[in-house]
Amino acid sequence: MQETPTQKSELKKSCVNCGAELTYAPGTTSLTCDYCSYKQEILVSENTFEELELFKYLNEMGAQSHSEQITMLQCKNCGANQHIEENYKSLHCVYCSTPLIIEDAYKEDWILPGAVVPFQLSQEKAHQIFKKWVNGLWFAPNDLKKASLDPQHTKGLYSPYWTFDAQLFATYTGQRGEYYYVTRTVGSGKNRRTVRERRTRWYPASGNVSGFVDDTLIKASKQKSGIIPSKVSRWNLKELKPFDSGFLAGFVTEKYTIPLKDGHLDAKKEAKVIATRWARNDIGGDTQRVSSINMHLSEETFKHILLPVYISAYKFKGKRYNFFVNGQTGVLSGQRPYSFWKIFFLVLGILIVIGVIVYFANQNQ
Repeated sequence: MQETPTQKSELKKSCVNCGAELTYAPGTTSLTCDYCSYKQEILVSENTFEELELFKYLNEMGAQSHSEQITMLQCKNCGANQHIEENYKSLHCVYCSTPLIIEDAYKEDWILPGAVVPFQLSQEKAHQIFKKWVNGLWFAPNDLKKASLDPQHTKGLYSPYWTFDAQLFATYTGQRGEYYYVTRTVGSGKNRRTVRERRTRWYPASGNVSGFVDDTLIKASKQKSGIIPSKVSRWNLKELKPFDSGFLAGFVTEKYTIPLKDGHLDAKKEAKVIATRWARNDIGGDTQRVSSINMHLSEETFKHILLPVYISAYKFKGKRYNFFVNGQTGVLSGQRPYSFWKIFFLVLGILIVIGVIVYFANQNQ
């Protein structure tokens, strides 16, 4: 009888002492039990994570040994696809807090993550960063400050990304600009003066550039709203660890919704930007124009990786606001609502002060 392979990303991590659920302790390589404080080490592989050959996956998606089946729930409000493990308790969308219905769970194939940047900040630390930021906001509604007191509003999410590597070769044509200066006389009479103007001589240029493009990072999921800001989307990829499902214990994992094929197209656009930058450096001079570039990529590989972020979702007057904290660096970014009445009374107070000053100034005349 053929043995059914174990889906290792969906194994429940149980404490050997009390049977309670183990969760990953951010900043460590350990799983911990919140009930009896038992610790279990995550055996991180000493081997580097594998770069997968791109075109095999583009042509035979789902047929490779690095694919598996996972349980998913899709948020009907914002469209986020979230991986549901046994340790998923909240049953609310991490992006918009909409209730999720467990009966809507379904099985779906995905490309197994090759690497992960583990959380370095605990939920408590991320919530402290969020709370400090909220308390420092001017004209924030009181309800927002109250919401920031509840750490349950701050949830840890592993967000999916594609990374692409390739050898790049490109030929280009363009122009090299070299600055020179001329002195001109402008104006007339007393306003007559000389000015120094910068001008550019252009010379034709052509050539080729080549090099290795490493870890082009492409977002692999898309929601109707709740997009992670670019300020927060900066992780140190040198801290990537070979994938182990232990790092996911206690956190939500979002599945990619941007297919590998579409991610590859975005990566090619980024590669062309890189090739153009290399061409400008190769042209030299004071300024450059690149009129055409013919790019070729070879030895293309990719990884599916998971990157950590904390999210707080808050509704004010029917509108949702998302706040994000980078789970590795602690960088925060988010939208914020304003209190109309706080602004109104401030403006009113300023007008009263101005009125009093004007009144007494007139009395002293």
